[in-house]
Amino acid sequence: MTAGGQRIGRLPVITAISPDPRRPGAVRVEVDRAPFASISQEAVTAQALAAGRELDENLRERLGLEADVEAAFRTALRALERRSFGRADLGRRLRRKGHAPEAVESALQRAVALRLLDDEAFAVNYVETRSSRGRGPVRLTRDLLAMGIDRRLIDRAVTAHFNDGADRSAVPLTLAGKRAAQLGDLPREVKRRRILAYLARRGFVGREISEMVGRVVK
Repeated sequence: MTAGGQRIGRLPVITAISPDPRRPGAVRVEVDRAPFASISQEAVTAQALAAGRELDENLRERLGLEADVEAAFRTALRALERRSFGRADLGRRLRRKGHAPEAVESALQRAVALRLLDDEAFAVNYVETRSSRGRGPVRLTRDLLAMGIDRRLIDRAVTAHFNDGADRSAVPLTLAGKRAAQLGDLPREVKRRRILAYLARRGFVGREISEMVGRVVK
């Protein structure tokens, strides 16, 4: 049965598939000549989309999920343009932005496949940059664990960076000397205790650090 030349209760139809002018690299799907979803080219291929295909409920749901993944991926790209992230930390950020867990996981997998996310490289870079700002092995390890980086990757990055004895002592020695000067004429034991606490907050602890501080405040 028809009405006005169209089937009564007909399904919506995909009328166009074209590059999304607002999202470079994404594809815009139009349904009944109106924008319906922005998805990846891979999703277009996987779903075998083509102009003229009817949009039943099953396909509508799948395209909705693909659009959610694309939106999460775009949020991830904007975050990565500003700074680097570990995978788990970026995932938490995307979920806080309101993206569904399934979409977040798919977006993260896509970012990893494109080498936009690399926890090992992130750990190495974090250790190198933060150690130059006065953070020691313990603090660096604690920071990276809080970001969800695997402990094995952290240990490798920290060990590789602090494997030289001179490098391991240079930063805390400089920090201890500056702090000792700031503390002025305080009693030796008070000064020693405060410097040790100061260094511990920055991740420098252990017998070597204690002995070094003892030499600084002798």
